[in-house]
Amino acid sequence: MKRKDFIKNAALAFASFTIVPRHVLGGTSYLAPSDRINLGYIGVGKQVGSLLNGLGRLPETMVLAASDVDSQKLARFINQANKINASKSSKEVDGYGDYRELLARKDIDAIVVASPDHWHALHVIDAAQNGKDIYCEKPLALTIDEGRSMCNAVNKYKRVLQTGSMQRSQYNFRQAVEIIRNGYIGEVQSINVHVGEPVKQCDLPTLPTPDYLDWDMWVGPSLYRGYHPDLSPPIDSPQWAGWRWYRDFGGGYITDWGAHMFDIIQWALDMDDSGPIEFVPPQEPGAQSGLYYKYDKGPTVYHKNWGETNAIQFIGTEGKVEVSRSFLRFDNSKLHDLKFKSSDKRVHFSDDHYADWIKAIKSRTTPVASVEVGHRTATVCNAANIAYELQKPLKWDPKNEIFDNAFANNMRSRPYRGNWDYTNF
Repeated sequence: MKRKDFIKNAALAFASFTIVPRHVLGGTSYLAPSDRINLGYIGVGKQVGSLLNGLGRLPETMVLAASDVDSQKLARFINQANKINASKSSKEVDGYGDYRELLARKDIDAIVVASPDHWHALHVIDAAQNGKDIYCEKPLALTIDEGRSMCNAVNKYKRVLQTGSMQRSQYNFRQAVEIIRNGYIGEVQSINVHVGEPVKQCDLPTLPTPDYLDWDMWVGPSLYRGYHPDLSPPIDSPQWAGWRWYRDFGGGYITDWGAHMFDIIQWALDMDDSGPIEFVPPQEPGAQSGLYYKYDKGPTVYHKNWGETNAIQFIGTEGKVEVSRSFLRFDNSKLHDLKFKSSDKRVHFSDDHYADWIKAIKSRTTPVASVEVGHRTATVCNAANIAYELQKPLKWDPKNEIFDNAFANNMRSRPYRGNWDYTNF
């Protein structure tokens, strides 16, 4: 063989070898380390189980570390995560009492935030500053200003954030949204949503703090109050943590379920980068429902019990859509078998909220429930709580994110304790 022919054939052989898929070289379960997305979890209470299982079944993910102020919950999580990791690696999951130690690790690519709401802003902002992509449970922010600061940080550091508004990855809600956006029930005139009551002041007595819990760190940036097991239940408690009902830690059902249902309303009305213009609370002192809010040149949304819990009723000029996690109902039978036309508007398709986040991380694109989406929905929830508390109608400027009321504007933020701060964003 002539020398030039040998070189040509060798080059062709080498080129054909280099395009062999890596999984062929390493076996069917092989995934190159560079393809792994190494995860750290912050907050490992009751909610984290579905997150760990949902993300753990994806071949690209690996849990490296977790952080929690409850040592018992942290130990349980590490044991569960090690079992899920076992098919991917023999590496053990590390645990930390201080989340900042976890964030300092260079080998962690992305963070899953499942801490109580009063910690979300600091956990997300610190994660973004440390170059981590983020999955943050809903509601994204405890206050309006925190939400905007979270957006600023995520955008500044070019991070991918998925808000845990997982209904955007479910068929019932996506179908309802596309039917509404394409005018199949005509112009939407009013919307009824039932998500439970607004936030309340915490009046729980202080009880002795268990030795497995760093209570001062649990309270973190919020104004200090003593321990009560309703706020942070022990590991064997069947109940969900009650911090979500109390001011300074959560936002009541208005944010707990409102972050799901108000989110679908925002999506259906194509308001992901905007919001309502007015919030009007009921006149009765202490009322827990009856508030309504309005969109500019759009429908009015009524927070009330319309007959279904954690569900939405869209009423249009040509029909009605009712939707929840368990049903999708129409008063027009033709909508049951609706086939969308090629000219119809379609929304971001996701049928797996966790996979959608991982895909966005790998492609550096926007997931179905981005930081802006999460912030705008949380803003609706927080503004509703403010109106309920002040018992005054409030005008809201969604572009400049400001009320027409000085007291309400003060409530867009909250005092932070000690050295904790997020205001540089």
